Amino acid sequence: MKNLILCGGSGTRLWPLSRKLMPKQFLKLFNGKSLFQLTIERNIELCDSFIISVNEEQYFLVLDQIEELTIHDSQITAYDSLLTTHSLQFLLETEAKNTAPAIAFASLSVDEDEILFITPADHLIKNSDKYKEAVLKAKELALKGYLVTFGITPTEPNTGYGYIETEDSGNGNHVLSVEKFHEKPDLKTAKQYLELNASHSTPITYLWNSGMFMFKAGVYLEELKRYAPEVYEESLKSFENRQKINDNQIRIKDMKNIPSISIDYAVMEKSKKIKVIKSEFYWSDVGSFDSLVREMAVSNDNENNKAEEIEIDSKNNFYFSDRDKLIATIGLEDFIVIDTNDALLIAKKGQTQQVKEIVNQLKETHNSLLTTHSIVHRPWGTYEVLVEDKGYKIKRIIVKPGKRLSLQKHFHRNEHWIVVSGTAEVTVGNKTFLLRPNESTYIKMGELHRLANPGKIPVILIEAQVGEYVEENDIERVEDDYRRNQQ
Repeated sequence: MKNLILCGGSGTRLWPLSRKLMPKQFLKLFNGKSLFQLTIERNIELCDSFIISVNEEQYFLVLDQIEELTIHDSQITAYDSLLTTHSLQFLLETEAKNTAPAIAFASLSVDEDEILFITPADHLIKNSDKYKEAVLKAKELALKGYLVTFGITPTEPNTGYGYIETEDSGNGNHVLSVEKFHEKPDLKTAKQYLELNASHSTPITYLWNSGMFMFKAGVYLEELKRYAPEVYEESLKSFENRQKINDNQIRIKDMKNIPSISIDYAVMEKSKKIKVIKSEFYWSDVGSFDSLVREMAVSNDNENNKAEEIEIDSKNNFYFSDRDKLIATIGLEDFIVIDTNDALLIAKKGQTQQVKEIVNQLKETHNSLLTTHSIVHRPWGTYEVLVEDKGYKIKRIIVKPGKRLSLQKHFHRNEHWIVVSGTAEVTVGNKTFLLRPNESTYIKMGELHRLANPGKIPVILIEAQVGEYVEENDIERVEDDYRRNQQ
């Protein structure tokens, strides 16, 4: 059985923590680990291999997070372990086209009888015994040719989840037939679903749609071809034109003609082969700050929260900052305060689903705030914009050991580099030399240059850019270890 981990999704309901280039599944908010890392750990003993579907912009971020893990507290990294004990494949998508095409690519990449266990990368799941029990039951059904989904018994009238209407006789059978899929309801409808569940007046039961699935690859492709033929045909064309980068990386290009559609719309709401596992493990998609606050309160995880608060006549509030920050409040009750370097969110508890409305407004006015944090992850390390104004920008750059930036040049800016820590290998024009702490160099506009770290510790330097245009797209790469077309 292969675990297909879907790493798409921008997690906009957790803005400003979650951004396009650092969505919620990669935020290390749970005892120093991300939801993606927890997904790997949770499924490594249940599956013999992994397929990771990810936008190509986030591939190196995924790779970094796998390499940070260790298996069973050993000294072997998860990445090395996966390469030796599991097969590991990356499907790199050039465009976001939702879950139905992503699952089609994975299905086309394996034998038709292979069992695929599809799990989003951004879910929090607890109670491993119940989880394993549900997965094994689903595998039995998948082997019989069913498309299996996992339903979660609702604990609240949540409007952020879709619901599955089932017929449950109450005899303890966890394998149920699906009557209907329901979209995310309004609050009144969600309350009605829970009231019907509690009344037991009918066998109809409403479950949360977890977004997890299991089936044979060939069965999924058959149903996709039957109920969403355009999605099937266009996905097949794209897959046939795929670019094999190496043994475990496939780049899916030419995706513009594929309809963007979820597996629910394309297949699950139409197929006659659906079964649902009524699951008893704890599940959350951490889809709002209300749910995130609950989870962080339970885990008592404050490792990444650097906020210090002073409260006057205030209670039942939650404060989070990604940098050392004193937050003082007077007369505040039941509020959530999320502070980042470039944005501040203040929301009333119970209303954080409305963050998506703020995001919609930002698309028109401040789109860059939806894309990147002040700290930006690159395959060679990170950079952080410290100061930016018209005509100049100052960054802190960290280059990981053994990594290097592309050989590049800029047409609208000059750059000054000052090394703070480590030893940097610098190429400027036809000269290559070393810079040590408190040493600097100057790169003229239009001059070829490269920064590398040949040492064993990270190189940290300050870069001052000066010019009429200091945006990231002022770059021409001549050589690049990571085959990027753009920064």
